[in-house]
Amino acid sequence: MRVLGLDVGDRRIGIALSDETGTVAQGRGVYIRQGGEEDLSYFVELCRREGVEKIVVGLPLHMNGSEGEQAAKARAFGEALGARTGLPVEFLDERLTTVEANRVLREAGLREQKKRRVRDQLSAVLILQAWLDFRRFKSA
Repeated sequence: MRVLGLDVGDRRIGIALSDETGTVAQGRGVYIRQGGEEDLSYFVELCRREGVEKIVVGLPLHMNGSEGEQAAKARAFGEALGARTGLPVEFLDERLTTVEANRVLREAGLREQKKRRVRDQLSAVLILQAWLDFRRFKSA
């Protein structure tokens, strides 16, 4: 099963796709947001082209577990994309994925400019891989 993982931000959306077996998340770049319909159309076409069967969207919850403005925006985007594609959408608590992505990039010794280019993609990979691992663990 091919799964699309998204880290939805106001300016950029990090993209990850699973392999066909739904085991490993792979980074697929960062989409620079154009706004509304253009954003949805891009991801509808990506889902069609890649044979995506499910979408996982990171939900940036507050540390106390409540949803704030950014979580509401991510949820709204995921629901709109699900409605447009007809695909099931799941939301995954993404607290601390950006912190983890920054740690990995710092340890890799990347310069700040390079970090900015890959941070959102890496966050999407971490979100999707966590979902894939949880799904595999749950079914074991």
